Amino acid sequence: MKKPFVWKKQQENTKDETVKHQARFLLTWTARAGMVILAINILVALVGPMIAPHSAGEILTTTAFAPPGEAGLLGTDYLGRDLFSRMLHAGRLTIGLALAGTMLGFLIGMTAGFTAAEAGGWIDSIISRAVDVMISFPPILLALIIITGLGSSIVVLIVAIAIPHASRVARVSRAIAMDIGSKAFVEAARARGEGTWSIIRREILPNSLGPLGCEFGVRVAYSVLKLASLSFLGLGIQPPAADWGQMVRENMSGLIYGSWAALLPAAAIALFAVGINLIVDEMGGQTGREISKELLK
Repeated sequence: MKKPFVWKKQQENTKDETVKHQARFLLTWTARAGMVILAINILVALVGPMIAPHSAGEILTTTAFAPPGEAGLLGTDYLGRDLFSRMLHAGRLTIGLALAGTMLGFLIGMTAGFTAAEAGGWIDSIISRAVDVMISFPPILLALIIITGLGSSIVVLIVAIAIPHASRVARVSRAIAMDIGSKAFVEAARARGEGTWSIIRREILPNSLGPLGCEFGVRVAYSVLKLASLSFLGLGIQPPAADWGQMVRENMSGLIYGSWAALLPAAAIALFAVGINLIVDEMGGQTGREISKELLK
């Protein structure tokens, strides 16, 4: 009589655990809000310049900081250019450069971190010491050195964003790979005689996508802020093209006259960062991993 009862109880527990597991991957309203914000920004980056009523450098009026409706949907900037059109054109450059720089940094950092963790020995020591040297430089200072030495161009800006990210991603990737490398299935792969790159590609990389996905989101938000900082200093995208950071810099004087020409791009930067963080927080909770704890191992 006890066996059916025990089996039923175990079945109920299994069912409850399944329900909990399924509920764990349901998006919260904050994550949905973040996805909506991110989707709008990506849409702006993709189709914004195509639907912009004017080019980025076209001057509509000689009136600086004209109010909305008088010249353009959102008014004009300090040179009388359409603020709405420049916001759309700047969105593609801001988000596009941030994504390109982050992906390049991740490619370099993941390759270095995974190789150091799996190869070990002197290779791990060399890569780790090189990463420590790069991390010792503040990211904005390292970007300034790169731009000062190579000049300001789109390619240089991507490199200036990628290099500071690469060292930090390498450190995180190494910590995650060392944690995964101690698991039984990786030891079994080594026992089968699989090579280093095979283990990285087939065992470590698929099992590290969760925490690295969170790190990627954080780095994209940092990239937008870093690009805005460089443009605010006059070292980012050069006129007549623009990104959101440059629009904040060139329209700062409009605040005296009550213009929102500098506030709109600043709000766009903040909104993009908030949207990314809402999604990253949800991903971090679902993966059950904390990168800060991984680094201590």
